[in-house]
Amino acid sequence: MSDNELGAFLRRCRETVTPAEVGLPEGRRRRTPGLRRSELATLAGVSVEYLTRLEQGRDRRPSPAVLGALADALRLPVEERLHLRIMSKAGDGTLCGAPPAESVRPTVLTLLGRLEPTPAILVNRLFDVLAWTDGYERLAGPAGLLDGRPPNLVRFTFTDARAKAAYPDWERVADERAAGLRAGSAEGDPHLAHLVDELVVTAGAPFAERAKAGARLPRSAGVERFVHPEVGELRLAFETLGLPISDDQRLIAYLPADDAASAGLDALRPGGLRSGGLRVAPDLSASSPRTR
Repeated sequence: MSDNELGAFLRRCRETVTPAEVGLPEGRRRRTPGLRRSELATLAGVSVEYLTRLEQGRDRRPSPAVLGALADALRLPVEERLHLRIMSKAGDGTLCGAPPAESVRPTVLTLLGRLEPTPAILVNRLFDVLAWTDGYERLAGPAGLLDGRPPNLVRFTFTDARAKAAYPDWERVADERAAGLRAGSAEGDPHLAHLVDELVVTAGAPFAERAKAGARLPRSAGVERFVHPEVGELRLAFETLGLPISDDQRLIAYLPADDAASAGLDALRPGGLRSGGLRVAPDLSASSPRTR
C-alpha cells in the first residue's frame, strides 16, 4: 500500500474532474488531465504551494476547513468525502492505532435481525464478518465464506480455492475487495499492514499487484454474481451502509436482482419466511459462533 494515500487520492480526484465540470474554460493546450493544481488551489482558496505539499505527502495534516474546501472544489460525493477524512486522520494518529472492531452494539444487532430473511452481514474495516443473518448463512455458508474464525471476506476471496467457483466474476470481486480494504483504513494503520503482509505471502501476486494499485473507492452498491452449490448462479444486488465512524463497521445487504435470484433465495429458505436467526461472530479465542 502507498505511504501517501491522502496525496495520491487528492491527485487522482483532481485529474478526473474536467474544467467544464467546475465552471472553468477548457483552454487549448492542456497537458494535464483534469484540473491543474493552480486551478484547484484557486477554487479551494489555498496556495498552490500548499496543495503541492499535500499531494507530495510533505504535509499530511490539513485542517477540516481545508478538506471541506477541497471536497467542495472537486465536487466529491459523500462517500469520497468520508474517505478523505479517514485518510487525513492518519496524520494525527487518531485512527492508526485503534484495533478493528470485534463487537457490535445491541441496537445495531437488532437492526440486522430485522432484515431477516435478507442475506446481510456486518463487517469491520478489515472485512472481518462480525455478525450475519440466517439468510446470509444459507447463502454463503455452503460456499465456505463463513469458515474462518472470524470469517474474513478478503482472506476468503484471495486465499480460499472455493472463491473462484463462488464468484464467476472473480477478477472484479478481487479488485473491489482490495480497494475496499484500502479505503476503510487510514494510512499507517498497523492492523491493515499486518493483514496486507499476510496476504502478500499467502495470496501472492493476485493480491500484491492490487495492493500496489492506485487509490480508489470500491462500489458501495451494484450487482454481483454468486454461485451457490445447491441452487446455482444468483444475481444479487448489494447495498453497503456505513455506520458512524466510531463503530468502524459497515452493513452489507444482498437482494435478488432478478426473478431467478428471488426464486433461488426462496428455495434456500425452508418453511417460508422466518426471523430471529441472527448469528454473531465469536471472540477470536472461541471456536464457534453463537446464536442470539
